[in-house]
Amino acid sequence: MALTILITRDVEDRYRGFLSSAMLELSPGVYASPSLSARARDKIWDVVTGWHAQLRNGSLMLIFPDSRADGGLAVRSLGSTPRKPVRLDGVLLTLRSNP
Repeated sequence: MALTILITRDVEDRYRGFLSSAMLELSPGVYASPSLSARARDKIWDVVTGWHAQLRNGSLMLIFPDSRADGGLAVRSLGSTPRKPVRLDGVLLTLRSNP
């Protein structure tokens, strides 16, 4: 179990209620949990993925430690985010969209 962060952008209120029940809302749309199990994290991601597929609104990004991933972080995202995680030569970088 390790720190998990989930960031939402332009999503419906149902996300806020659901995520607040499992994680601490640090700032509007930013949720964190210091001890979320992998099973709970995957269940939360399954729920929000289903909602996003149905509602097609906003974006979400999930960040958590993964020793097998480049840079030691795993990143999952849904929707159109202003920044995209990319891996380059074994390093995790952020690519900003060009307006």
